[in-house]
Amino acid sequence: MEFATARSFLFVPGNEERKLRKALAAGADVVIADLEDGVAPELRTAAREVVGRVLLEVETQSARCVRVNVPGSEWFAADLEFVLGLELDGVALPKATPESVEALGKEGPPVLAIVESALGLAEASKTAVAPRVAALALGSHDLSAELRLAQRPDQLELLVARAQLVLASAAAGIRAPVDTVFLDVRDQPGLEEECRLAWTLGLRGKLCIHPDQLPAVHRVFAPSEEELDWARRVLEAHEQGLQEGRGAVALDGRMIDMPIVKQARRLLAEGGRDG
Repeated sequence: MEFATARSFLFVPGNEERKLRKALAAGADVVIADLEDGVAPELRTAAREVVGRVLLEVETQSARCVRVNVPGSEWFAADLEFVLGLELDGVALPKATPESVEALGKEGPPVLAIVESALGLAEASKTAVAPRVAALALGSHDLSAELRLAQRPDQLELLVARAQLVLASAAAGIRAPVDTVFLDVRDQPGLEEECRLAWTLGLRGKLCIHPDQLPAVHRVFAPSEEELDWARRVLEAHEQGLQEGRGAVALDGRMIDMPIVKQARRLLAEGGRDG
């Protein structure tokens, strides 16, 4: 699994070996072994040893990622040395800003930049164009506290933040951003509703904190069979038009131009199909 098409990003505390092994077998698109907030400060050094050993021992279909501590913290230098010594598919950076991404250096795996501060949100467009950044993710809980946002049933308080990350990602030419964590692991209808809202706003994945959240995330953040069928027919019509020397064709009474063709190709990529 690659970051470009991943839907689920499952956090697991790096110091808890049993949970880490379980997460790697849970079917998440990406497993993020956490060295930061999910681990008590006094255990973060020991967590590196657990993460390094388990990732070496366990085979998994999930992309393997490690969340490091914030640049400038007492753990960052050792975290950075640690991740550069592993074979990882990505590094998750908390409280991401252009400066903190730069602190990671030019070499290393792709970066999942978690935007969770006022400064990070204000500079998201600059973060998105950093060479190693593969995706932005919304960390809404720290951001909400800093901005003094009150939670609403309709989630309108996060509309600007979500839209800003979608815009920054599209302008930078990187994949669509990843939505924030849903904290109530028992509320499956609430999780699915939040995923559907994020989907309609242009986000294409979800940060997760429990394996039970994966099925709903995978279901919502994947094109339906009807959408995939439409996308295949669009590409077939487009290809037929090119063979006939026509730059524009119609499908079901609607003109097919390049933005529609690109949308169809995106849907097929998100659905794991060639196109």
